[in-house]
Amino acid sequence: MVFITTLSLFSFEDDSLPSVDIPHLDKLVHFTFYFVFTALGCLSFREMDRRNTPLKKVIVKIIFYAVIYGIIIEVLQGVATRDREPDLLDVLANSLGALFGSFAVKYIFSGKTPLKWMK
Repeated sequence: MVFITTLSLFSFEDDSLPSVDIPHLDKLVHFTFYFVFTALGCLSFREMDRRNTPLKKVIVKIIFYAVIYGIIIEVLQGVATRDREPDLLDVLANSLGALFGSFAVKYIFSGKTPLKWMK
């Protein structure tokens, strides 16, 4: 979470970064960060909670947290930085990453794999 916050709110000098011209690469990065955020969040919750909460509840909570966090970060980019702009498409990419991350967790712990969630 600190990693995402730092990268989202830190302003990089244009000259200090190598230029890579891949269309919509930033949206892919947003998607990937929130995919991993959600997957790791579910697994962390599973371990901290000792597997007492049903998978569906955990997934709903983590998606909610990820989406709200993504919206807050975008708002902060608009009000707390000089050269970063909030972007609705970033919020969409974040939300889709969280959703697909939850699908991955749900599949991994479904009855189709040897791993079980326990509840």
